[in-house]
Amino acid sequence: MAVTSHDVARLAGVSQPTVSRALRGDPRVAAGTRARVENAVAALGYVPSEAGRSLVTRKTKRVAIVVTDLTNPFYPHVISPLHDTLERHGYRMMVFTESSESQVSVEQLVDGSVDGVVLLTSNVGSPLPAELSRRRLPFVYLNRESSLGMGDAAVVDNELGGRMAAQRLIALGHKRIAGIFGPRDTSTGRDREVGFRLALADAGIALPSELTQLGPFEFDTGYRAAGELFALDNPPSAIFCGNDVIAIGAINAALAAGVDIPGDASVIGFDNIPMAAWEVFRLTTVGHDLTKMAQSAAELLIDHMINGESKPPRRVVLEPHLIERSTTSTPP
Repeated sequence: MAVTSHDVARLAGVSQPTVSRALRGDPRVAAGTRARVENAVAALGYVPSEAGRSLVTRKTKRVAIVVTDLTNPFYPHVISPLHDTLERHGYRMMVFTESSESQVSVEQLVDGSVDGVVLLTSNVGSPLPAELSRRRLPFVYLNRESSLGMGDAAVVDNELGGRMAAQRLIALGHKRIAGIFGPRDTSTGRDREVGFRLALADAGIALPSELTQLGPFEFDTGYRAAGELFALDNPPSAIFCGNDVIAIGAINAALAAGVDIPGDASVIGFDNIPMAAWEVFRLTTVGHDLTKMAQSAAELLIDHMINGESKPPRRVVLEPHLIERSTTSTPP
């Protein structure tokens, strides 16, 4: 038979409610009493019931992570520090994944099984944040955000990062520059493209449609788009990619087409995922602190869950920086 809190109470010589209060860290429990309870717990091997605790506190100490693209190597490097920060504050993580955020059931999130939600892959027009707000379930954006103007967020300055990429290619002397951008219905894809285009325009450099490609933040996007760009009669001497995964696909397409990187064409990515530094890639990229971004999102959400919603919503915006490696050079 499983050990219960009543068994702990008998061994510690206290009442069962006192055991519950001691294990919750209630300051009204004397230090000596708490010590007896903890010793009894250790002696009996008692494991407190999370379900029972939730009935008393009305808190589950669980947080939902909504992510629609677990195959993208970017997300594990964000989810790991997110998990660690939540765990330090006593929260467990539950991952909800579907092929798109619109397929995530709101009812699964608001059924009382979680205290809050981290939105990792929101689209600009996603209805999910508005529904969570209407149901008064705390949430935070991480990496991407919607255009609704509600909810705290931890993001990078994507427009500035796009500008930095363009300015570096211009400084190297490139004139015929291409862009393989992410989806325009994501804040990351949209803002990185905007920043890149604005910096080119400031330098008087055109970005014609034949040098513009769009697609999901996936390897196949980079491979397909770069293959088409390299096949042009007048191919670009440099390519900015919406993220590192697209850039790695572009580098692979260059290898297949016999295009030397960076001798024939320079490539810049965005995010500085760990793979970008591998010797096989040595990718020049726009980096930002993935760990700090994830930690900031967790801390914003925890504060919301404990202290209530902040008005107006808070945004932690990380500053990007250029990381120069081996995929950029002067034009051929």
